[in-house]
Amino acid sequence: MKIKVLIIDDSALIRSILSEIIRQQSDMEVVGVAPDPLVARELIKQCNPDVLTLDVEMPKMDGLDFLEKLMRLRPMPVIMVSSLTERGSEITMRALELGAVDFVTKPKLSIQSGMLEYAHVITDKIRAASKAKIRARAHAVGVSGAHATSVLPSVRNPLVSSEKLIIVGASTGGTEAIKNFLSQMPSDCPGILITQHMPEGFTKSFAKRLDGLCKISVSEAEGGERILPGHAYIAPGHSHLLLARSGANYVTEINDGPPVNRHRPSVDVLFRSAAKYAGKNAVGVILTGMGKDGAEGMLEMKSAGAFNFAQDEASCVVFGMPREAIAIGAVNEIAPLNELPHRVLQYLDQHGSRALRV
Repeated sequence: MKIKVLIIDDSALIRSILSEIIRQQSDMEVVGVAPDPLVARELIKQCNPDVLTLDVEMPKMDGLDFLEKLMRLRPMPVIMVSSLTERGSEITMRALELGAVDFVTKPKLSIQSGMLEYAHVITDKIRAASKAKIRARAHAVGVSGAHATSVLPSVRNPLVSSEKLIIVGASTGGTEAIKNFLSQMPSDCPGILITQHMPEGFTKSFAKRLDGLCKISVSEAEGGERILPGHAYIAPGHSHLLLARSGANYVTEINDGPPVNRHRPSVDVLFRSAAKYAGKNAVGVILTGMGKDGAEGMLEMKSAGAFNFAQDEASCVVFGMPREAIAIGAVNEIAPLNELPHRVLQYLDQHGSRALRV
């Protein structure tokens, strides 16, 4: 059966372009288009779509208000269509928190050619969204994660933990998974490097939002920073993030090389650099996401002595990336999202890298 897509956008041009892209795919079809959420509400009842594309800013009802009502009354996979602006990125982060699976960006110039160039990205996201576990995601985070925050141990001697690193990769559904993972980290945890598939212009807002929610400091990596305990560094949307060394210190490195697995930043690039420079001092974590980016790099990490964790299928929005890593033998332990931070810190404690408060 074809994936049924409903397009909601106040721009007739965007509705036309998205319709053209979707209709060219043999496995999907457009079952309706709506200029605003009020029209969309009736079309949802009539057409029962599998996936919605939803504009962020629209007349009559804001996209966020509509999304919040939709997720409460009739949860379904939603892909936000967002403007690449500072305001647009902040609203998109909020949309992901409310339950949107993913987002695509409208080009600033030449919208038609720009959208058509990213046709494969748009259609890949629709395919992933059609398989997303919306209900599971809504309950896999939140309450259990909040309880875990208060019981996670803290590090007595951060100089010890600075020798260890936590290396994280994620894609579809990853913004919320990363938020829940980092929010459970104590303020003196090992340094954390993160690659999340996200376009340029959104990673800075993502990092800023996390920094305000977490006990640890979270920032977009700039390159050349010494990696410190209690800090997380997120790959910028325009470049790969790598681990490097400067003397005895671990540092970040930013590289604008070609995409790997069609992604820049790429999880494989980060994981391979961790295998090279951290070896057994690294703990790998692969979270929800479509595709296979990160699997081969995680296998290299394991071969170099790292211990690797994967998010389990039940708590993933899309199980693609963890499944691929598990399938090739790159993963040592599988756990639900709400247990992953505790499992990671427990492993570090048991292997002598953390001196815990009693």
